[in-house]
Amino acid sequence: MCTAATYQTKDFYFGRTLDYEFSYGDQIAITPRNYPFSFRHAGEMATHYAIIGMAHVAGNYPLYYDAINEKGVGMAGLNFVGNAAYADVSPDRDNVAQFEFIPWILSQCATLSEVRTLLERMALVGTPFNEQFPLAQLHWIISDKTGSITVESMADGLHIYENPVGVLTNNPPFPQQMFQLNNFMHLSPKQPVNTFSDDLALTAYSRGMGALGLPGDLSSASRFVRVAFTKMNAFSGDSEKESVSQFFHILGSVDQQRGCCEVADGKYEITLYTSCCNVTKGIYYYTTYENHQISAVDMHRENLDGGVLICYPVIQGEQINYQN
Repeated sequence: MCTAATYQTKDFYFGRTLDYEFSYGDQIAITPRNYPFSFRHAGEMATHYAIIGMAHVAGNYPLYYDAINEKGVGMAGLNFVGNAAYADVSPDRDNVAQFEFIPWILSQCATLSEVRTLLERMALVGTPFNEQFPLAQLHWIISDKTGSITVESMADGLHIYENPVGVLTNNPPFPQQMFQLNNFMHLSPKQPVNTFSDDLALTAYSRGMGALGLPGDLSSASRFVRVAFTKMNAFSGDSEKESVSQFFHILGSVDQQRGCCEVADGKYEITLYTSCCNVTKGIYYYTTYENHQISAVDMHRENLDGGVLICYPVIQGEQINYQN
């Protein structure tokens, strides 16, 4: 399972956790402006906006999990198993295969407004990448500094929702995730006061009892509430280091530890990586389960006018700073 979020200080930040029991072999992939995209149904695109994100690269093609473009739009796909369903190819629509949805959007949209316009004529179709990569059941969050939307392709069609919290997890569908926030409208970062009964002398018995009642389990419904509350009550300074640090703390509230979420006999889902993108500056920060030191790749330090995919391996292994 996974969690995605946005954050705004002086710059705009976008990122996610990817939670799974194994890695497919991930890389930070930069798609420069002249890397040729050959979309299965939507034709060729020889030039486009540059993109950076986390991807599994297969046959020199970046299968992005999450990415941003040079214009300030971010996008991530998260598991939506049991609810995702894709359309058939339609002659009167822009047919986009599920696996190429992220590059199709980020290659040509400079704003969220342009994304909305593009989605009006799109059909998200179930064409697989190849026989070795079956269709992933996903839904998506797409964001820029002005806001976020959630895109869900289901059996009854393509749904596009305004996302006022800038957060996405997994099931249930997004409207139900938003509705359940009503159950937690009493949450506060402040010390609790007695509203239980005027007849009982109840008191806060400790410091640090803010957010009393915030769900703490690893279900996607609970993670949605927890990150929404954490993000919407978090604040930091405007500097890059303060903002990035705070963003990793926000997503750290839903970190999955090995042993706590068994998905099969002896197999445990963990947070394989956490990303934080400065969408304004085009910098991709990340940590991994075995490496809590923040690493970064800056797309603008590369030749973005090139035509060859640029990839960096994910740094694994804990990096410990000895002070003596």
